[in-house]
Amino acid sequence: MTRSRRQFLRVAGAAAMVPYLVPRSVFATAQQPGANDTAKIAMIGWGGRAQGIYHASVTPAKGAKVVACSDIFQPRQDSFLKQSEGTGAHAYYDFREMIEKEKPDGVMVETATHQRAWIAGQVMQMGAHLYIEKPMCLTISEGRYLVNMARKHKRVTQVGTQQRSLPLCNWASDLIRNGAIGKIKVIEVPNFIGPNVWPGKDGVAMPEGCRDGWWDLWTNQAEMRPYHPELHYGWSNWWDYDAGGQCFGVSGWGTHSFDQANRVLGANDYGPLEILLEEKCEIQDSGKFSTRTISDDETGADYYGMAKVVGPRAKIKMFFPNDIEMWFHLDGDRGPGLGCIVTGETGKIEINRHKVASNPKNLVANIPEEAKNLRDETVYHIENWIECMNSGATCNADIEYGQRSTTLCDLVNIVRKIGRVGERLKWDSVNERFTNCDEGNAMLSRPRRKGFELPEIG
Repeated sequence: MTRSRRQFLRVAGAAAMVPYLVPRSVFATAQQPGANDTAKIAMIGWGGRAQGIYHASVTPAKGAKVVACSDIFQPRQDSFLKQSEGTGAHAYYDFREMIEKEKPDGVMVETATHQRAWIAGQVMQMGAHLYIEKPMCLTISEGRYLVNMARKHKRVTQVGTQQRSLPLCNWASDLIRNGAIGKIKVIEVPNFIGPNVWPGKDGVAMPEGCRDGWWDLWTNQAEMRPYHPELHYGWSNWWDYDAGGQCFGVSGWGTHSFDQANRVLGANDYGPLEILLEEKCEIQDSGKFSTRTISDDETGADYYGMAKVVGPRAKIKMFFPNDIEMWFHLDGDRGPGLGCIVTGETGKIEINRHKVASNPKNLVANIPEEAKNLRDETVYHIENWIECMNSGATCNADIEYGQRSTTLCDLVNIVRKIGRVGERLKWDSVNERFTNCDEGNAMLSRPRRKGFELPEIG
């Protein structure tokens, strides 16, 4: 029987209040781990990223067993059942019903960005630990809500910025933090492409096999628009649904790059003091992409082709404590698209996902065996999440850390949209507000469509 949105929401309210729905394994500790040391994992959303991570990362991860997946698009439920055939896993339309019946230890939220906070809040209320894809939220206020929800309900959280778990990235970050290049002066990150505004195309016929009301649920907090495949499948390109999620986009690659910079700085619970827009935001190509010989020292060579996109962008500088500057300047055909270049008093180190470089070269000439990435890049991250479920420790990419890196993405887009070239906008990273820009503060949250208000934290 098809559920209306009202019925869908009613299930959520009831489920959140029923004590017996909380899995016992939520309270696992190092002395009392979950049953058989295997975490029951459920997934919400079965798009391209979810399918990729299921096969390459979750399935081979030690201590993980995927027991179910929820997706409101029927063809994707069918796809999950086909791809998980023989495992005994189940597919659901309503993620609350899935959590009630399967009682997973952890839930992975792999949906479109604009849906994540509404879903993740309920996941944590219902007793499950949370792995949430990046960017973990659509606005800065949503992100703070998720942090508060996780703390209130004592959930173990992991945000999908997997470089936090990659041995090479952590080794290079610690090298810098331990003084290999002296005091940090400048961190360079890419000048990423931002989201576009939906041009208002006419709707088209719904895909076959969809339940009544599924598009309403998919639209979630955003403005209700007629169905269009460029929204359904290309949501990451549009302002109302993401912050620039395409390759070489502000939230697509930027979350990784900015989080790598934060890891170097130790900026796990703070942010910049000021943000400076250096030029007018305009539609630009992401780089010159000239024909040239790529040197062995270039860490981003494998990504240059993927980074060839066009969209709104503008150079920005951010000013951090201890007189450290972050320059959002690099093009897509130069440098570490998924990392950063750190310049100190005595040298320079460039960190990308699977490669590092330095000047002088001897700084990273001898990489220890334990610092080499030997497995799929996200397996490390999933296993860290599962280990922390059992021990109660803080994950490598705890939700607070995710809030800080996602905030940098949002600040880039907000400052560009405001357009005050040459003016330093002051940012209070404790209260997460501008102190000299009311226009910017008005963009820290967005109106939510009726029926998709965030659940009360209590």
